[in-house]
Amino acid sequence: MRNRRKFLSDIAKASAFAFLPFPARQLLFETAYGNDTIIDSVEILQITGPFTTQPGINHQFQVQPIHIYPELRPTPYKDDPSLKPMTSDITQAYIRIRTKGGIEGLYGMLEPETVTPILQQLRPFLLGKDAMAVSALWDELYRNNRHSRAGHYMMALSAVDNVLWDIRGKYFKTPVYELLGGATRKNVGAYGSCLSYSVEKGTIAPRAKELFNQGFIQQKWFMAYGPGDGNAGLRKNIEAVEEVRDALGQDAQIMFDAYQGWDLPFATAWCRAVDKYNPYWIEEAFAVNRLESFLQLRRNTTIPLATGEHFYSRWEVLDFLQAGAIEIVQADPEWCGGVSELVKICSLASAYGAKVYPHGHNIHAALHVIASQSPDVCPLAEYLINHMPYKLHFQKYPLQTANGILALPTKPGFGIELDESRISKRQELTS
Repeated sequence: MRNRRKFLSDIAKASAFAFLPFPARQLLFETAYGNDTIIDSVEILQITGPFTTQPGINHQFQVQPIHIYPELRPTPYKDDPSLKPMTSDITQAYIRIRTKGGIEGLYGMLEPETVTPILQQLRPFLLGKDAMAVSALWDELYRNNRHSRAGHYMMALSAVDNVLWDIRGKYFKTPVYELLGGATRKNVGAYGSCLSYSVEKGTIAPRAKELFNQGFIQQKWFMAYGPGDGNAGLRKNIEAVEEVRDALGQDAQIMFDAYQGWDLPFATAWCRAVDKYNPYWIEEAFAVNRLESFLQLRRNTTIPLATGEHFYSRWEVLDFLQAGAIEIVQADPEWCGGVSELVKICSLASAYGAKVYPHGHNIHAALHVIASQSPDVCPLAEYLINHMPYKLHFQKYPLQTANGILALPTKPGFGIELDESRISKRQELTS
């Protein structure tokens, strides 16, 4: 059909298909696309290969909720650079969906928890469906499981949604951000997420300054202590803020993450003590089921509150925005429902004057959404400095940065390709 691409590039018409009964919708899609986009296979690629790590350094723990138990609280961390580098095999998972027309979507790396629901619950439903019906498939998969609102099923749905966007990009031969409305900037800035760097007194300043000089003028550091550590732990957390600010001066934007590990008195005391150092946010002072704690802290500090990497949908985000509990939304497209849901969350945040800094568990889906949004809504990406080399290890064109700037990809879809030279073993799982 000569005009089929033009016909389906009309988003309004394509969206209207989602409201038709499945047989009618399938007929319209097949008329427009032929069978090229019918899903023929859904599989998990499990790939293994060597990876070199440096034991003894950059393994700082962060405070966690379970650390209220003394026997489960780690001893204070200190780098040990005397240990030699070690090479061993690592295994990662990617989702691959192929269509009858030979289009191949690829997304990853995935967290291990997503593999079983993808293969056992989502794969049977997806086979034979049209990969271009991204909105309809999201809605159908969400409605198809009573536990879909959170947890591993939603993480699996996120992976499927992301790989379907990759297929759509490859069909139209354009990056995903172009399908989302086009780029709003020439490149995307990234804040340096300093997870695993030592926060031992005296080690923070030189590392923070080094990163700043490289171009990471926005940095997030991770708090190592919580209520179980008492006033001594509170003091160490305060000293960490002092050290970062003293090292970087007033021009740097600094943020801090408590990974759900605090209670309200501890968080309130920390905020009062560090307010003068002008943190841009305190992240996840509490778990997201503690909305009242966020509200009470909001009333007692001028430091912006951030949370959301453990939001699983727009509805959870809406609860926090309506309550006025946070200024920063950190929804993760690997966990909250994929690109499709993160775009909706950005619209919600915009309406409430909040900003979205997508959690940086992975980089591809987040980067493409950020690139398509107003910089006022999505100012920056999160870049896990110590962890992205591992997460992107098997990719031929990894989205890495050493200076806090991420160039916009130009390849169709997400542009993920595996580097076969790094893979020593692979399995293709369908069950």
